[in-house]
Order: sequence, then structure tokens, then C-alpha cells
Amino acid sequence: MLFNSYVFLFAFLPVAYLVFWSLRSAQQRYVWLTLSGYVFYGYWDARFCLLMAFSTAVSYVAGLGLLKYSDPGVRRWYLVVPITVDLCLLAFFKYADFGLRTTEFALRIFGKEVELPVLGIVLPVGISFYTFHTITYIVDSYRGVIHPTRNLFEFSAYVSLFSQLVAGPIVRFRQIEQDLVHLGSADRTRWLAKGAAFFMIGLLEKVLVADGLAHFVDPALADYQSLSSLGVWLAILGYTFQLYFDFCGYSDMAVGLGYMFGLRIPQNFNSPYKALNPSDFWRRWHISLSTCMRDYLYIPLGGNRNGEWATYRNMMLTMLIGGLWHGANWTFVAWGAYHGLLLAVYRSSERIWDRLPALIAQTLTFLLAVIGWVFFRSTDFSMATHLLTKMFVPTEGVLMPEVTLFAVLLGLAALWGTAGPNAFDLFREFQWRRRYAFPLAAAFGVGLAIIAGGRSSPFLYFQF
Repeated sequence: MLFNSYVFLFAFLPVAYLVFWSLRSAQQRYVWLTLSGYVFYGYWDARFCLLMAFSTAVSYVAGLGLLKYSDPGVRRWYLVVPITVDLCLLAFFKYADFGLRTTEFALRIFGKEVELPVLGIVLPVGISFYTFHTITYIVDSYRGVIHPTRNLFEFSAYVSLFSQLVAGPIVRFRQIEQDLVHLGSADRTRWLAKGAAFFMIGLLEKVLVADGLAHFVDPALADYQSLSSLGVWLAILGYTFQLYFDFCGYSDMAVGLGYMFGLRIPQNFNSPYKALNPSDFWRRWHISLSTCMRDYLYIPLGGNRNGEWATYRNMMLTMLIGGLWHGANWTFVAWGAYHGLLLAVYRSSERIWDRLPALIAQTLTFLLAVIGWVFFRSTDFSMATHLLTKMFVPTEGVLMPEVTLFAVLLGLAALWGTAGPNAFDLFREFQWRRRYAFPLAAAFGVGLAIIAGGRSSPFLYFQF
């Protein structure tokens, strides 16, 4: 089910909201949020609800075990076994076919013609995100950062929370623990206006900007061989802002829905194209993922504690794994390696880089990010090489169709994405005012009109 669909906006959300606030106890609300989450998820494919329920049960039992036992050896088992189970499920559904294709290719290099079976496994939507939720819960319970809950429905409501279930943000249990504990006494009106405002802005970012750019970018990149150098630059710049407003729009809608149900979901994007260096970019882009990679991978690997070369190694490993997390394709690994290299270059030249004028530093960081998106968007290295070659070697070809209209939309998106405020900037100290009613209603009306016109589409991060 999509946030930008009539069935969600006019059926699922009103029912979920009205029933939730008619219930009086926290336990009743936990149960309802769990049921709502499974209905929301099962609308895509009900079979995979069992997979999410199994992962939830394993992690819940692990939390109870960590709560009960103090012996280090026993606790280590309650850490390792459930995380292994979660990772094995993720590996099978997301990487099994990728592993078979890679093995087949490697064998051919050594002269062995082996044809391995293609399993054709369907990737469950959102498995990467709810697996991160369960793993961070187990690790934080083991570390003593959180007190594992004994309430099964409180935990299952956290894992299956529909607002952030299929494409994040990756919300750690500790970030909404207090809101969950006090959910029975939550005030329906306290954050309602703020939540609605976030949701409207997110809807506009998705259906107006992201889907508007996709109307031009997707056909152009589907026929990338025919594009000129300028056409490739326009298409990749369009994708740069399409991806940002698509995922940022989803995240802002998720934050808005959280507020509407009494839960404060943290910020996931902080105007990343305003970043002044690669490190700053990752403090602003997909914040929930980058902080998880830092806290649960980079720091446990040693962080920057064991010398310069170890730090570079840890950076590269973290970014390689982060790239692979995004998808079962070597282009994602290359994208991760590219950003790991950028972080290493910045670390080694930090004093020089930080003396650059702000506008030059921002422009350089932005262009480096744009180049990285070529790997992220490409289906294979042949496509990536072709696009990069045309970007830096003048080549004749065609521009995308309706280029004037596209250029206007791209210019507006670029202005908003590189210089304008994000939703958190707009609503950080949000107090409802009557004058907000008309622009928000107008934004909602525009979004509905675009959805009715058939231009809305699934969120890009659903595939990850």
C-alpha cells in the first residue's frame, strides 16, 4: 500500500486513525497498531506477513533472554543466534540469486562453465528496514542501552509500525520508547496539526517534484545510449533530485504519520545537498542508516581508534557493506566504495578542504555526489561506464523530450534542494496558525490531482 494512493488516504488511514484514538489503553493501541501494520504490509503480499512475524518473535524472545540472564556466555548466545537468524533471512531473500550469479561469473573466469539455477526469489518489501529494527533492538538490549520490553504487542507495534515499515526511517526502539510507554495517555490533538503539515509537505515532495522529474528522467535513462553529453548530465541531475525528493518525501510523510499517532519519528534528511564535504553529506543523507552504520559497524570495527590506516579500512568496509545493503548488485558495492574513498580523501585533506569558500565546498560536494548516483542508478557497469564517459567526453546525441519543461522543473527542484528549507526547518517550532490552512489544503489538493492523473508511483526505496 502506498502513502500516495487513494486506498491509503481515504480508507486505510482514516480507519486506522479513528479506531486508534477511540481506544483508551496503551495495550489496546499496541494491538491496533500491530494489526494496522500487518494489514498495511499484507496489502502487498500477505504471505510475507509470516516472515515479519517470525523475525519479530525471534527478536522478542532474544530481548526476554537478555532481560532474564546476566551470565555473559548465555547473553552472548541471545545476541548471536537471533541476529544470525535475521541476517540469514535477509541474505536468502535479498542476496541468494546475487550470490549464485556472482559464483557463476567467478567460475567462468577460471575456465569452468557451470550453469547455476536462478531461484527467482521475490524480495519482500521492507525486509532490509525491519531487519535493521530488530537487530538494533537486540544489540541495544545486549549493551544495556535499552530495557527490553516484556510486552509482545508493544514490541510488535514497534516493528510493524506502518508509517516507517517498508522504507524507513530506521527507527531505533530507544528513540520512540518513551512515546510507546506513554501511548495510553497520549493527547490526540497535541501533534495533529504538525503531523498533518509534515505529511502534506512530504506528499508534495513525492508526487509533484519526484514523480514530476521521473516523468522525464526514467524514459531518458531507459534509452541512455542515444543521449548526448548534455542529455546525460540533465538526466543524472534530474535523478539526483528525483531520488532525494522521493525518499525525503517518504520520510517526511512517515514523520507526519508518527506525530498523528503520538509517536515522534526522528529526522532522516537534513538538506544533504547543502553539505560542505563528504562527511557532512553523510550526516545529512539517510541519517537513520548512516548513524546505524556508524554505531553498529564502524565503531565496533575500531572506528578511528587504531591508527590512520585502520580508520581508512573501517571507513571502506562500512561503506562497502552500506552499498551492498542497498541492493544485490555490484553497482551498489561500487557506489559504497566510491563514497568510502571520498570519506578517506576528505579525512586526509580536511584542513585544506575546510578552508575552501562555502559555495565552492558545497558545489564540489554536490558534484561528487552526482557522480556517485551514476553507479546507484545504473543497472550494470556497462551502463555506468557509458554514462560516465559521456559526462566527461563531449558526445553528440539527443536531449530528453520536452527539455524546456524539464529544465524549469529541475531548476525549481535544485533551488529547493540546495538552498531552500526542508520540512524540519519549516516546522521545527511549529505552532498552528489559521493562515496555514489554505496553503496546506492547496498542497493536498495538488497532490490528489496528480495522483488522480495517474502520475504517482511507488517510492524508489521500496526496492531496497
